[in-house]
Amino acid sequence: MSCGCKTSGDSAHSCGPKKTANGCESVNTCGNSYKLSVFDWLSNINNPASNRCDYVEVRFKNDRKLFYKNVNNVPLHIGSVVTVESSPGHDVGVVSLTGELVKIQMKKKRASEESALKIYRLANQKDIEVWQEVRKKEDSVKIEARKIAHKIGLEMKVTDVEYQGDASKVTFYYTADNRIDFRQLIKEYASTFRTKIDMKQIGFRQEAAKVGGIGSCGRELCCSTWLTDFRSVNTNVARYQQLSINPQKLAGQCGKLKCCLNYELDSYLDALSNFPSSSTVLDTEKGRAFCIKIDVFKKKMWFAYVDSSMAWYDFDIDLVKKLIAQNKKGERTPPLEDLKQPDVPLHTIDLIQENSVDRFEKKNKSFNKNRPQNQNQNRPNNNQNGPNQGPRKPRPERSSDRPQNAEKSDRPERTERPARSENPNPNANANSNKPRPQKPQQQQPKAQLEKADATAADPEKSAQPNPNKKKFKKKFPPKKDNNA
Repeated sequence: MSCGCKTSGDSAHSCGPKKTANGCESVNTCGNSYKLSVFDWLSNINNPASNRCDYVEVRFKNDRKLFYKNVNNVPLHIGSVVTVESSPGHDVGVVSLTGELVKIQMKKKRASEESALKIYRLANQKDIEVWQEVRKKEDSVKIEARKIAHKIGLEMKVTDVEYQGDASKVTFYYTADNRIDFRQLIKEYASTFRTKIDMKQIGFRQEAAKVGGIGSCGRELCCSTWLTDFRSVNTNVARYQQLSINPQKLAGQCGKLKCCLNYELDSYLDALSNFPSSSTVLDTEKGRAFCIKIDVFKKKMWFAYVDSSMAWYDFDIDLVKKLIAQNKKGERTPPLEDLKQPDVPLHTIDLIQENSVDRFEKKNKSFNKNRPQNQNQNRPNNNQNGPNQGPRKPRPERSSDRPQNAEKSDRPERTERPARSENPNPNANANSNKPRPQKPQQQQPKAQLEKADATAADPEKSAQPNPNKKKFKKKFPPKKDNNA
């Protein structure tokens, strides 16, 4: 027999075979994200009084809870499925609280003990089958009810549908801005669904609590998880917290102001009690200045001149109080520019480097930093024979290191390509004759410096080709010898 621990009471959402004689084993975890689950903190404490509480709290679909009297002394535990008295017929619900805590809840919700209904028995298999069967029909009935209301032309929205446990009554929860005439609608519903019809109007916040959803904070809605009462929220709450009056940001899924605006209101009011009034006007030598903005966390107030309100000046509240006291004595304060103190930048250390964008590229940077250096070392430098540098010494050939290749001796020597006489692009020579930017060279020996000075002093000699200069051939790696 299923215990139906979740809010919906459907067998697909229940604990299933974990129900024992002591109640549901997973009652502390099954559906604990819903405000219908209750923690009994007096469960392990023996009752010192001789008389025990005969009242039990039973929950139904959504956030509906009622108190019933156990007149037949049925052994009940949290999670027990019971059949209770209703009008008409009977209803099926789940026990959510027993013991002395029920009296505290009844006193809190002002429920009278005389008007409490009775608990008949523990639900048998037939009661649970009928109860689960009518629960499966609720979604299709809700869609059909919305179609009928739209066909009649009523400005209302059917939010939820709840069947009674014995299928003798169905309750339609709806939201509407204006008063609705249900005479034609109830006739259509009664002829379509063939049962007793009950209409209940709820507010937009109650609708959001029934439907549920995810808020702008990324968590489940407070009204559908733990919030049991709806306190009024007005725009003054946003003004106290220095929030912009933007309905799109301040409104929740219900279309009303968010309930969470009330959570930190007391802290803001305590902090604002130390601030001067936001309507404070300072009388300075340059003119009158009024308050534009207040920062509760930094404890600062921004002021601007009446004539030029584009320039803002921020001051600590202690300095503002001194200026107000000076104005009360009939003295004018210095201009705001003179009172403004330079902001001292705070030196912060980012230990985890959250603000560094390059933290993902450190490995690549170290890899790329070493790569061009190796390439530049292996690449021959063609600009070493420049005007500021002596002739390059011939590199000795390492004949002993490399093995002689038989095919290399037979290969004809490569000759230098002759210079082109015709140049189709006249700008090519101009670009090629331009000296390339040279990197700073290491300190040259004295012999090379003397030769460089001699060539600079006699440009004619430098222009003549050097017959003793050895022509170097471009070296290629030796070919593989498959016969070797």
